Amino acid sequence: MRTRVGMITPSLNTVVEPITYGMLVNLPEITVHFTRVSVTSVSLDEQSDAQFAEQPMIDAANLLIDAKVDVICWNGTSGGWRGLKEDADLCAAVSDAVNVPVTSASQAIVSAFKQSEVTRYGLVTPYFGDMQNQIISNYSNMGFECVGEAHLNHSDGFSYAGIDEKVWALNIKRVAESKPQAITTMCTNIDCARLAHDLEKETGVLLIDSVSATLWAALKLAGIDPSLVRSWGDIFRLN
Repeated sequence: MRTRVGMITPSLNTVVEPITYGMLVNLPEITVHFTRVSVTSVSLDEQSDAQFAEQPMIDAANLLIDAKVDVICWNGTSGGWRGLKEDADLCAAVSDAVNVPVTSASQAIVSAFKQSEVTRYGLVTPYFGDMQNQIISNYSNMGFECVGEAHLNHSDGFSYAGIDEKVWALNIKRVAESKPQAITTMCTNIDCARLAHDLEKETGVLLIDSVSATLWAALKLAGIDPSLVRSWGDIFRLN
């Protein structure tokens, strides 16, 4: 029986679809279907914040309902800096509107931390320092301590997708030196998911990538065993 997963993604994102399809290439019984909301900038200002309003998310979710999806995920990490409670409330509002379970990348990371009993983590992002600090503060309020971090100070959200894997690998390994229990590469428009398999072996640290975590959470929400996804990191072994 086919399981259909719906994903809402930022309009500038070019990473989520190909990476997610790649993770599911050997699982034809699970299909993922995408729609978008307009996101053209990423910052802490009001104009950027308005992009993540409730009604556009509900409108996007209703388009996915036409495809009879079983679950929906907001495949964006805006909850990291906007607030995790606000993000959970957004998911709940969308779920109430369309009558299917809804989660998000930010909620998925929290769930992965709890599932793996992580309290000390490392954070790697493309963002500016003010956003990084806001993310660290919001996750701290949830009981998660950031013990090492790296951020690239990139302002153009579209350009995140073009950052070379070697840059991410170098920063992940540097953050691993702070001895976190897990490292999260937070942003769904960065190409880090494919690094998990090798870097976990090299560093001994669980890598929780946003794109991977979102799919992991979606599969769990749909009642699918995440361990069916293989060679994409240990997050898919968390049940």
